[in-house]
Amino acid sequence: MNFVRSDRVAAIRSRIDHPVIDGDGHLLEYTPLIRDIIAEDAGSDVAQAFDRIVHASEHFREVPFEQKRGLGLTRTAWWGLPAQNTLDRASAMLPQLMYRRLDEIGIDFALLYPTYGLFATGMPGDELRRAMARAYNRYYAEMYADYRDRLEPVAVIPTVTPEEAVAELEHAVVELGLKAVTLSGVVSRPVPGAEGVRGAYWQDTLAHDSDYDYDPLWKRCVELGVSPTFHGSTQGSGLRASRQSYVYNHIGSFAAAGEAACRSLFFHGVPMRFPRLHFAFLEGGVAWGANLYSDILAHLEKRHAGAIEQYDPARIDRDGLEGLMREYAPESLVERMDRLDEALLLLSDPNEGSFASDEFADSGVSGADDVREIFAGRFYFGCEADDPLTCVGLNDSILPGGARLRPVFASDVGHWDVPDFRDVLPEAYEGVEDGKLTPEDFRAFVFGNAVSLWGRTNPKFFDGTAVEAEARAALRSD
Repeated sequence: MNFVRSDRVAAIRSRIDHPVIDGDGHLLEYTPLIRDIIAEDAGSDVAQAFDRIVHASEHFREVPFEQKRGLGLTRTAWWGLPAQNTLDRASAMLPQLMYRRLDEIGIDFALLYPTYGLFATGMPGDELRRAMARAYNRYYAEMYADYRDRLEPVAVIPTVTPEEAVAELEHAVVELGLKAVTLSGVVSRPVPGAEGVRGAYWQDTLAHDSDYDYDPLWKRCVELGVSPTFHGSTQGSGLRASRQSYVYNHIGSFAAAGEAACRSLFFHGVPMRFPRLHFAFLEGGVAWGANLYSDILAHLEKRHAGAIEQYDPARIDRDGLEGLMREYAPESLVERMDRLDEALLLLSDPNEGSFASDEFADSGVSGADDVREIFAGRFYFGCEADDPLTCVGLNDSILPGGARLRPVFASDVGHWDVPDFRDVLPEAYEGVEDGKLTPEDFRAFVFGNAVSLWGRTNPKFFDGTAVEAEARAALRSD
């Protein structure tokens, strides 16, 4: 079959002298085969439970609207895949077809993330969740085995407990030979004492203030040369729990999940304890990363262990304060001067310092340079082709300390926001044409940062691929 090449894609490829790596495309799994694998590995009862996931939209429609809130049901994605563009739908489903179309799309090498497989990270039932992860990862390894010089499927790793995460990591990487993984950075857990109440849950972010120790997971990632990437969403929780609108729930949901995981890892000191690891937060853009980086620096400056002492209530000059009150306060306050201790208590309790005076202690950072190194050198941010704010992360005149963050090109092919696969590279290149990105910025965005993300954790990641030589050269100069 001959495919229609895009003149815009061809023109862009003629102007650049580097490969294009898609850091976050999507494949579409063939669910009948997934079901058969689940039945084979876990039995018919678990396969029937999987059927309920496949038919979830039908069950949602059957519940009366007024009952949805009490059951914790929110509007999820609908009509979320290519349809009119049947070629694109088939390409996301069929590895050989996607492989043959890569030149037409303008991509040299693509990381393909799960679609339905992402559901496995959030299943409440342990047996079903683990069976789904095993089945999807086996599917990826077998279906894409002949195409991995240009298509790399990404394994799905549930993280409800550190033990299950390490077990599936071992299975996917050691047994199946997959080398890229996505983890859920946000885990919904029932509120203690309200386990039977739907919707009564809190969000665990695997690091800061977690009831579980996930360091064995990060340690194993280092040993296996695996870069943890997070492709989660906050749809259905908190301020994104509409019963009516998927768009309402979807907007900002990946950024919120990425920000929560990133903030948690930072404050728990995971990047400092595991300096070889590189982390990516996908599909939410880089603007939230720029904001978080700047906000952490601002808080560090004024609330680190030394600076926080200026707010110690014991440092209040009581005589001076009382004198100022007598001179400037209205009579209604002067009449109550004997209750000054009560007035000074709220948000200024003198006993707080004995509880926690250094909220940056667990992060392991000693100053702004450490924060900059983590955000500019170890954290990566998935940006879709049509994201107009990708340039924010690459503009070293904007962020404190002249930092340049590391956005990674994410096509998101296979999902509803890409009507035509051939448009993603031209959309990404519009930043250059509009003067928002330099050619060097574009190279980092669509090539260099992806090489750094996966290659600095695993120097052999790109061996045997279509971009091996260029990736090796890029790693030497990174």
